[in-house]
Amino acid sequence: MRRKSYLCFLTITMAVIFLLMFVMYSTMTAHSAASERRKDFHILGRPLYKLDASWPKSSEYFTGDVFGVAVNHLAGLVYVAQRGDDVPKVLVFTTDGDFMQAWNTTTLEMPHGIFLANASSDPTVWVTDVGNGPYGHTIKQYSPSGKLLQVLGSPGKAGSGLSPLQFDQPSEIFVHDPTGEIYIVDGDGGMNNRLIKLSRDLQMLWMHGEKGQGLAQFDIPHSVAVDNSQRVWVADRRNKRIQVFNSVTGDWLGSWGSCFMEDAPYSVRLTPDQKYLVVVQLNTNQVSLLDAPPVGIIGQCRVVSSIQLAEDIKPHLVDLDQRNGALYVAEIGAQQAQKFTPFTLGNFL
Repeated sequence: MRRKSYLCFLTITMAVIFLLMFVMYSTMTAHSAASERRKDFHILGRPLYKLDASWPKSSEYFTGDVFGVAVNHLAGLVYVAQRGDDVPKVLVFTTDGDFMQAWNTTTLEMPHGIFLANASSDPTVWVTDVGNGPYGHTIKQYSPSGKLLQVLGSPGKAGSGLSPLQFDQPSEIFVHDPTGEIYIVDGDGGMNNRLIKLSRDLQMLWMHGEKGQGLAQFDIPHSVAVDNSQRVWVADRRNKRIQVFNSVTGDWLGSWGSCFMEDAPYSVRLTPDQKYLVVVQLNTNQVSLLDAPPVGIIGQCRVVSSIQLAEDIKPHLVDLDQRNGALYVAEIGAQQAQKFTPFTLGNFL
């Protein structure tokens, strides 16, 4: 009887040990996977953001070079644009990190910028295509499920700068809500170096189109955003500056260059409260928040906080959830997108 009790005790003990080892292994494996996806980073200046290491829940869907990201804050969806041979060009996740679908479209060659327009009424997804093949040099509008709705530009034909809708490697598009006015930076290394404003019905309202280092001239205009104070912010990449324009008249308002001595600005967006500009510097692997100046003043740029990513992450373009301020970063080198959330919800509301 005593021997049976001992054997029973031994069996239970071994089972408990095995169960504990299994739980520890599962935890370590999950932690290792999250660490591999997370990469190293640290905060410089004021701590405004923290990494959400649980987003997305499944990172194996990233199979190409991740170039852009766009958020529909009302539907709770995140669209990720990626490049590569035989990879889906757009991946769709929820803001909670669940994978929803992939667009296996043949109409996209090399997506660069991606933008979610009209979130509150009739949401559509705009993608700039910098490819040199039969579908490139265009800007395409899609339904939320990936159905092609409209193509701006002449597919496969690089523009000369004479026609506002003849693009040469268009970098990014920004559609202003609720007016529907369209802002385009055209020139990711091609012949064009333009900032174009179009009406909702695609009529040109104004344009700056000279290459150079002077006022209102560009050398690879790479990203564009519009604030609530009638100002257009353009990341003028090769000139290592941000230029600012009046959104109604197109008049030049100012320029920021002192914050970009080491590396150029690649992406520009505004937090929901319009207090900060979020700017990406690819070569130094930084995502920085700059004070947005009050109306009527441009002044000098001032960095408030920076997310210093690990070497070779290569952040490219960003977007923000306009509901809660969550920041999504497209990272070419790491072949992933990452989510950062405000330390306190009230930071950007």
